[in-house]
Amino acid sequence: MVAPKLKPQLLFFEDVNMGAGGRMNDATIEKNVLKRVPTEKTPFEFSDIKKAIPPHCFKRSLPTSFYYLLRDMIICYTFYYLASNYIPLLPKSLTYIAWPIYWFCQGSSFMGLHSLGHDMGHNSFSEYSWLDDALGFVIHSSFLTPYFSFKYSHRSHHAHTNSIEYDEVWIPKRKTDTLYSEILNNPLGNLFMSIVILLVSCPMYFAFNIHGRKYDGFASHYYPQSPIFNDRERKQIWLSDAGILLVLYALYQVAATAGARWLFCIYGAPLLVMNGHFMFLTFLQHNHPGLARYDSTEWDWIRGALSTVDRDYGILNKVFHDVTCAHVVHHLISTIPHYHTVEATKAIKPILGDYYKHDDTPVLKAFWRETKECIYVEPDEGAERTGVYWFRR
Repeated sequence: MVAPKLKPQLLFFEDVNMGAGGRMNDATIEKNVLKRVPTEKTPFEFSDIKKAIPPHCFKRSLPTSFYYLLRDMIICYTFYYLASNYIPLLPKSLTYIAWPIYWFCQGSSFMGLHSLGHDMGHNSFSEYSWLDDALGFVIHSSFLTPYFSFKYSHRSHHAHTNSIEYDEVWIPKRKTDTLYSEILNNPLGNLFMSIVILLVSCPMYFAFNIHGRKYDGFASHYYPQSPIFNDRERKQIWLSDAGILLVLYALYQVAATAGARWLFCIYGAPLLVMNGHFMFLTFLQHNHPGLARYDSTEWDWIRGALSTVDRDYGILNKVFHDVTCAHVVHHLISTIPHYHTVEATKAIKPILGDYYKHDDTPVLKAFWRETKECIYVEPDEGAERTGVYWFRR
């Protein structure tokens, strides 16, 4: 079949609609960034997308994957070594600057390792699922993330992306939820929710399934009998819990030896930064005014997967292994290793056309915009297809 042409992200207008120097003004750019992705059945099939990707992009190279793993571990150790040996030697006034710099840098490095653990859960690290699970279990447990629990719920997220009933995370609120549509729908409420998302949503998601799908019964990533999991998965949930408990015991021993303050500065604060990164980037991947959500009358897998957005985090794209700027292709084919996802994204963009969403708005600005604009979802008034939902404020 003939692939649809990729329409440019920015429309070109006559000079009268452009600002000084022939550039479009900010309002025009913003309008096109917020342009809605089509919600009709796609004119292409999944097979067309797969054929467009160069065959080598599907190949998982164990040496290459281990290179990135060792690189990230060396970076984390380097930050640890510098912080533990040299920051205490600084004048006290300078430590108030040095420690936050270390926390951000080390927390970002933690996020890079965590992203590799996420890849292992998708079996995109190597050809050996047992190796991926063994390494992913160690990495995620080190960051107090229940590996197998997250692997299984995340697999369900990929299977039901942007289904209002069955997706696993960032389930949108409805207008009838007055806490969000009325009480928190103001600048102070937006600020409060931003703080909640960045500081506590990550542990709250794993512990109490906040932002997750509603289940009958207690839903928790730490609870083996949780309705999130099926009977075949429950034994590995116990193993995830054991990994967390082992790490917590090791941290207790470190605190008893080196002090709780030292442990917080070296590990605790960077972990909070990593959790903030995790919620920040996943929120921005799945919340955008131009992306629809679907109920069971309209949802299909390919349109759900395409209702995600790629964003530009600058140098952090590489630190986070491009999970930020190549998330759309990851939702289409999650076994592509991260070092091929950018190339794969470029290959499929001509096929996807307007169904591909990329937003290069600075991410801090975009985060604040999305917390204001993406409050709840409702179908368009008078729309014939009432199973298609759009964000409202």
